[in-house]
Amino acid sequence: MAKKNNINLLIIVAALGYFVDIYDLIVFNVVKNESLQALGFVGEALKTNEIYLFNLQMTGMLIGGILWGIMGDKRGRVSVLFGSIMLYSVANICNAFVTTIDQYAIIRFIAGIGLAGELGAGITLVAENMPKEKRGYGTMIIVTFGALGAVVAGLVGKSFGWQTTYIVGGCLGLALLLMRAGAYESGMYKSLQAHAHIQKGNILTLFKKPANFLKYMACICIGLPIWFAIGVLINLSNRFAEAHGFVGKLDMADSIMFAYLGLSVGDLASGLLSQLLRSRKKVVYLYLFLSFVLMLFFLYNTEFLSAAYYKWMCFGIGFATGYWALFVTIASEQFGTNIRSTVTNTVPNFVRGAVVPITLSFASLSVGYGVINAALWVGIACLVLAFMATWYIKDSFSKDLNYFEVD
Repeated sequence: MAKKNNINLLIIVAALGYFVDIYDLIVFNVVKNESLQALGFVGEALKTNEIYLFNLQMTGMLIGGILWGIMGDKRGRVSVLFGSIMLYSVANICNAFVTTIDQYAIIRFIAGIGLAGELGAGITLVAENMPKEKRGYGTMIIVTFGALGAVVAGLVGKSFGWQTTYIVGGCLGLALLLMRAGAYESGMYKSLQAHAHIQKGNILTLFKKPANFLKYMACICIGLPIWFAIGVLINLSNRFAEAHGFVGKLDMADSIMFAYLGLSVGDLASGLLSQLLRSRKKVVYLYLFLSFVLMLFFLYNTEFLSAAYYKWMCFGIGFATGYWALFVTIASEQFGTNIRSTVTNTVPNFVRGAVVPITLSFASLSVGYGVINAALWVGIACLVLAFMATWYIKDSFSKDLNYFEVD
């Protein structure tokens, strides 16, 4: 087991990395209107290109999750941690200088690929280096602090222009690379190198055995309500306000900022509660129930509507989805060292990428049923899948991770 000071430094580096990762992930949603208007888009053309660019970013994350995950198992966790930070930081600086929608699209796709690697690498490193009974604290700190990156993105976006907001995110990432000396490779991964016969990063390992495939799909399904909440309830909160009859204007930067502030508090609470109960699954069940209750209240309450009300509802919904740290930790703990990076990188990015079919389903249902009922049915589908998936997997609290997956 690594020395305590080294572990603390590793947690700090991973937490800062995820902070910048979330900043750069959310920054497009903060500045999308301003940036597209600067490129000459208004009305329906602006809305169409918002969806186009966002879907390209998420598609990049799907592809990046696979690439970085396999690389983490084949080449090491540290190389992925800093390679991903370098790619998305440079991409976001370039974003500040786009002059056409095609340039914007290509760079958001590249940024998406880069954004796919940092969280999985950081969680894997911490999970493999910390004592098994305490690793939940490490992942809790990473995600709790990292979620605040969205709050900073909202504040910077409100205070400065869209170009400056992109540049700040990129520069934060490049500055973080100076801390590279603070990250060291996982001891479990180093021991894996002595077993030349063990296949590393073979994603087919997840599909050869039905039990592995079902477990992998369950890990993905557990996180679906989180990105339903972010991709539909939060990102489209202005549409729900309009459907409720609210005549004021909602600042989307505020909605995102309050949601991620709630998510940060929720991650802190879920991590502490998981350690107290010595269980991951019990806490996930609690958060899924809370998500369901708040979703119903958000969709159907039409009393006391105000801009402040929607901010606090976004905070509450963010809190209820604050089991992201547990969700990623659960995924990391389900599989052996030789495939762990692949799983820990692909699972959260497949969940992020699932926002594309989630939002498309919502948009399709909205035509016939309206935005309120469409959100209800899509939300219920995500929650049911998450509940069933949580029931299916085994609780992995204090599980020994020093083992391999073999065919």
